[in-house]
Amino acid sequence: MMMLVNCSSCRTPLQLPSGARSIRCAICRAVTHIADPRSLPPPSSSWPAAPPPPPAATFGPSHYAPTPSSAHGRKKAVICGISYRYSRHELKGCINDAKCMKYLLINRFHFPESSIIMLTEEETDPFKRPTKHNIRMAIYWLVQGCQPGDSLVFHYSGHGSQQRNYNGDEVDGYDETLLPLDFETQGMIVDDEINETLVRPLPRGARLHALIDACHSGTVLDLPYLCRMGRTGQYVWEDHRPRSGVWKGTNGGEAISISGCDDNQTSADTSALSRITSTGAMTFCFIQAIERGAGTTYGNLLNAMRTTILNTDVGSGGGPVSSLLTMLLTGDSGGGGLTQEPQLTSNEMFDVYSKPFNL
Repeated sequence: MMMLVNCSSCRTPLQLPSGARSIRCAICRAVTHIADPRSLPPPSSSWPAAPPPPPAATFGPSHYAPTPSSAHGRKKAVICGISYRYSRHELKGCINDAKCMKYLLINRFHFPESSIIMLTEEETDPFKRPTKHNIRMAIYWLVQGCQPGDSLVFHYSGHGSQQRNYNGDEVDGYDETLLPLDFETQGMIVDDEINETLVRPLPRGARLHALIDACHSGTVLDLPYLCRMGRTGQYVWEDHRPRSGVWKGTNGGEAISISGCDDNQTSADTSALSRITSTGAMTFCFIQAIERGAGTTYGNLLNAMRTTILNTDVGSGGGPVSSLLTMLLTGDSGGGGLTQEPQLTSNEMFDVYSKPFNL
């Protein structure tokens, strides 16, 4: 039986396993010692009454309502769509992506709406704007208290980039990054951090799917293995484990990432696919593949997404293919056809044509 106790440092509610006398906070890393667990309040389906409001700079998972456990595990999701409105980096389709993904998770995969956190510029709650701090805290919320049987989804639609890697754990010499709304002042979120906070805590029996619609996103979760698939559907697994021996996998759970493109490619923000409004190419193709029944296995899903992108004629009304690096260095958003190739990475290798896909 799990009990709730506030972190002694940042006051974030933590789930204390029965019989445990101490617990480490995933946010501030402080250890809270419990003198007698029997004196704690009984567990509840919602967080306890919040303490006095913290300073504006502090924020934790207590701002989000948890999903009650069930016999089959919980379903939780964080959906992040960033348009960078009124900036020279503006994207047109990312908030559309977030709304469509939420609809899909609720209506197709039966995620409770109360278990989905939306981070977009349209949110009125200041803690649900897609800033660096809020994205970090939402990720902590997603994995906190994760148990066997849980299914977690992290969807991101926005800018992605790269930066030079100096510790030798990247095959291509670059770290992949996600760009929060305030990246120009607060910096980017690096793949090493994403791996440490989102991937490595996953316990045996828990499952994470990351759906990343961004440039340079092939290995943005830093997972050990990448499925290199050709246009005929044949594939091989590439070993991306760091030469240093640092473990980039999970704590026994399953982590799979489907991303919009390879690390050296850009992802499209375009109207060429829907013909109605702008969307991220990866998100559109992912949802379309699911709705058309192509999501039976990971291999079929990836093939369907790649085929749709390959056959898209951007010249007949599509939007730009935008790389943030190009925009920053040249001021030009670029253009051209959809050359991106969605990628699949995982904490372990498997037969992509026999493993069923499900969220």
